[in-house]
Amino acid sequence: MTRIAFPGRILFLSDDPAKLARQFAGEDLSAEEAAPLRTDISTDEITPIPTVVHYDDTIARFAHIGFETQGQRPIGEAAILDGGFSVLVGGNRYGKGSSREHSPLAEVRAGIRLIVAEGFERLYRQNADNLGLFTATDFGLIARIRAGEAIPIEDLLAGRDPQAQAILRAGGLLGYGRAVAPTATPLRAERLANSGPKTLAPKTLAEKIIARHAVEIGGESWSLAPGSAGFVRPAWRYFHDIYTAMCGHMLEKAYGEDLVFADPASVVSFEDHYSYAHRPEVNAKTDRMPGIRRMSTGHRAFVGKYGLRDHGYLDGEEGSEGISHAMMTEQYVLPGQLAAGTDSHTPHCGALGCLAYGIGSTEMANALMTGLTRIKVPQTVRVTLSGNIPAGVMAKDIVLHLLADPFVRGGGGIGCVFEFCGPAAAQLSTDERATFTNMTAEMGGLTGLFEPDAETCRFLKERRGIDVVLEPWMKSDAGAAYAHEIEIDCAALVPMLAAPGDPGNGVRLSDLAETVFVDIAYGGSCTAGKREDFDGYHEVLRWAADQGLTVPDGVKLYLQFGTTAVREYCRERGYLEAFEAVGAEILQPACGACAGCGPGLSLESDQVTVSAINRNFPGRSGPGKVWLASPKTVAASAIAGRIVSFDELRSGRG
Repeated sequence: MTRIAFPGRILFLSDDPAKLARQFAGEDLSAEEAAPLRTDISTDEITPIPTVVHYDDTIARFAHIGFETQGQRPIGEAAILDGGFSVLVGGNRYGKGSSREHSPLAEVRAGIRLIVAEGFERLYRQNADNLGLFTATDFGLIARIRAGEAIPIEDLLAGRDPQAQAILRAGGLLGYGRAVAPTATPLRAERLANSGPKTLAPKTLAEKIIARHAVEIGGESWSLAPGSAGFVRPAWRYFHDIYTAMCGHMLEKAYGEDLVFADPASVVSFEDHYSYAHRPEVNAKTDRMPGIRRMSTGHRAFVGKYGLRDHGYLDGEEGSEGISHAMMTEQYVLPGQLAAGTDSHTPHCGALGCLAYGIGSTEMANALMTGLTRIKVPQTVRVTLSGNIPAGVMAKDIVLHLLADPFVRGGGGIGCVFEFCGPAAAQLSTDERATFTNMTAEMGGLTGLFEPDAETCRFLKERRGIDVVLEPWMKSDAGAAYAHEIEIDCAALVPMLAAPGDPGNGVRLSDLAETVFVDIAYGGSCTAGKREDFDGYHEVLRWAADQGLTVPDGVKLYLQFGTTAVREYCRERGYLEAFEAVGAEILQPACGACAGCGPGLSLESDQVTVSAINRNFPGRSGPGKVWLASPKTVAASAIAGRIVSFDELRSGRG
């Protein structure tokens, strides 16, 4: 029987910074002494954006340096590496947020072999599996490890699905995938029959899409029931510049210099994060440019060497062609397809009825070589949107309301598909639907889906000039099983905010108990850089310009397009005149301030930002406090200099 020893120390990630300091000073605390544990530790804290330029052993020095509790950041550079720890212990929803595999990689390189937590985010845990990092929710392991016991691997794998167990036994995904990929075969016709319009048992749309992309390994079938795990062959695989160097490093180390990819025509790459990284605010604390140039050079060399389709920087100006998942939705994915991308916001594509989910660098490396990605068949949470959406309420407001729902806030939807339906869903444009699916990442979900309909066909005809015929199977069956159901009466909603620290900190703007003055207003990102988002910015700022109002001194308003197609849409409609009239700074397409990579970042901890981006974890978009809001609220607040709704601004209450 294989046993795993953990000879290092155990670090409890306490919510009390003094207890952390005691551990770093050499004291070993008991679980009781270390309580309470920090919950909701995000990947933005484990490896803040400035650290992701590293993908070799250097990254070990930065594990958890963004960890924040009680207003302090008690974990210094190399503290975990130098502390001799082999086990970390945390609270619920460990690893939420970005899909960056840099986070578990930093922990592994810092000597961590096991993480025990009350609960894990799906993507973080999958990335840990792929690297061979054990994760467990059994707190009974702590006393056994402290007693010096080498733990049987069966105990470390308890409760995990057979696929995860096999990957961890193999030491990680690359070795496992290389061994099993040659045995992959498509599902047999009789099994696919159960994902058609007349299924043997009612199925959700997500279950049907997975079945149509599933493969069998070694001739062994898998049940395709929720909770079962296997491999699928995505219609599309895409990655962006934060992951390219790490992915290439892993591949050439495992396979050698001359790689042969599986179906390279279905691979798309993007250089979309760092086109504004030269701006002074991005480098205000430390000079990040050497590392960023290294990543950019590595990205271009990799895609050039292997002839991959690449969307890069604009010629002769700042900005890129567009943000990866926004461009995938505009140009590539189709209803009923399955796509995998190296970003937690890959679910964006679900607005078109495409099942799309985020994966890490190891997963993408394996996918490039084998054409396969791993998946556990998810349960589905059905969200019914009823009533008529009031004027002034945008999709972002509804999403922030949903994120504050106790079921979602408590992690009930982790790893699930969020299926959006109902009368109000039918009222939403594809751009607004994409706000929902994009932010299923913040809900902890695998992905989000809208059933493709006439609006989907309209979007594809308008944006791509193609006529799509929707097939009868492209919807959930009556009687399909749902893990949970939520109904939102959209008619009762008002503009929403998420208070700093977490997207789930929802509050009705009208219930805001204090006046919140803002230093920065930012409208952009994949979530809020779409055409309809810019319709919202323009509605507010055109009104403001007509009243002779401008952004007040001491406040900066940034508007950043999600893609060049959105930029051209705004130019054609004359939006730029109003934006410039009120004093907004217009930015070319890029991930920008959302990912800490461009103008719109705060520079000091006392600065306040109102932002239309998707997450506001500590350290996101700079050291200041970030309030999340809809595009209309961001624009109105920029003019008022404090957080207000558009109605408040127009009525003079702003």
